[in-house]
Amino acid sequence: MQTEVIFPLAGRRVWVAGHRGMVGSAIARRLSSEGCEVLSVGRAELDLTDQAATYAWMAANRPDVVFLAAAKVGGILANDSFPADFIRDNLQIEMNIIEGARRAEVAKLVFLGSSCIYPKFAAQPMTEDALLTGSLEPTNEWYAIAKIAGIKMCQAYRLQYGCDFISAMPTNLYGPGDNFDLQSSHVMPALMRKAHEAKLAGKSQLVMWGTGSPRREFMHCDDCADAVVHMAKTYSDLSHINVGTGEDISIAELTRLVADVVGFKGDVVSDPTKPDGTPRKLLDISRLRALGWSPRFGLREGAASAYQWYLNHGANGR
Repeated sequence: MQTEVIFPLAGRRVWVAGHRGMVGSAIARRLSSEGCEVLSVGRAELDLTDQAATYAWMAANRPDVVFLAAAKVGGILANDSFPADFIRDNLQIEMNIIEGARRAEVAKLVFLGSSCIYPKFAAQPMTEDALLTGSLEPTNEWYAIAKIAGIKMCQAYRLQYGCDFISAMPTNLYGPGDNFDLQSSHVMPALMRKAHEAKLAGKSQLVMWGTGSPRREFMHCDDCADAVVHMAKTYSDLSHINVGTGEDISIAELTRLVADVVGFKGDVVSDPTKPDGTPRKLLDISRLRALGWSPRFGLREGAASAYQWYLNHGANGR
């Protein structure tokens, strides 16, 4: 089923905020086939936490469409270590761009959140209606609260000003352009780097954090980009939309899959002194599928492409 395009992107000026990040760069790649003009601005030119500067840049460049993919992101360790940075910087970025979009009369804005917005013990798979029905996972609640605020801002601006602002909630993402820094990365790139270094060092064991029992959903960043561009063209309503694959895997199974992709032949062992985080995170993607979209990448295929990017660019490559 192909949903009707209600908002064509062809001929429009489209700003990808956060274009150097993994998701933003994937969106910019995806937009290359839409016949639109893609706008971008680097951190050296514009600090998105600076309200006046953000308003001025948007007023001068007049984007028709905004994909708000800019954010301060990180894994459990980073979130736990820098809670003030995560809530402050993300709130500032969201407020500045969303209000700037209203002032600049942007025709469409797509805000990208995160599946960590849902309660720690939400029923699985998680539907959009699970938002604000329970307590958050403590290890990343600061980031989650900022993302919830972004969703609510888009809804409020739609209700008060009639702005066509929508929100997409992606699951755990990975792929080309990922962050492989072990101090701030998410689980997939962290495992990939650890497996790679263990292979090179000839180690006999690969240590994974926690028990390995939590289940997570993983989505290739190019699938996410395709989904949110599809949403921009086909969706306009109050509710946020889950963006995922609809399938999950245990951390233990993921670790073995990554080890296999990397070519690490040793044993996988757990470190139960490290936190597990939320027991399970699987999105219900019924609303996204109803828009006529489905994922393209399988997990093994996607992990192989991410590892190849790592080999080509290194841990700090862009």
